[in-house]
Amino acid sequence: MIPQRKTQKIGSSAIEVEVGSGNVYADLGFKNAEQMLVKARLVFMISEIIRRRRLTQAQAAELLGMPQPKLSSMLRGRFQGISETRMIECLTRLGRNVEIVVKPASRSKAAGRVSVVYA
Repeated sequence: MIPQRKTQKIGSSAIEVEVGSGNVYADLGFKNAEQMLVKARLVFMISEIIRRRRLTQAQAAELLGMPQPKLSSMLRGRFQGISETRMIECLTRLGRNVEIVVKPASRSKAAGRVSVVYA
């Protein structure tokens, strides 16, 4: 995607702003940007559930069946070595139902896409 540039006036100054695509990984040029965005959204949900339940990382790691240092890395955005399947398993262990819905892509797209929707 070609970045869009806009000029915004802030006070008496005008600055040029680059409008993002909605996927920061794509904007930064990562080749697997869509997969990274899906993982980031899954990790965000895992993190929110852990926070809401007021679990320590040690408690959460035990519940999720992973070493605490691995959980810590995942929660800090270092999730490239962790599969989406493993993240989905974490969500189910945290008491969430996960549904995978397959539907046709829009007619304007040659290929489909993967997204994460929170209900």
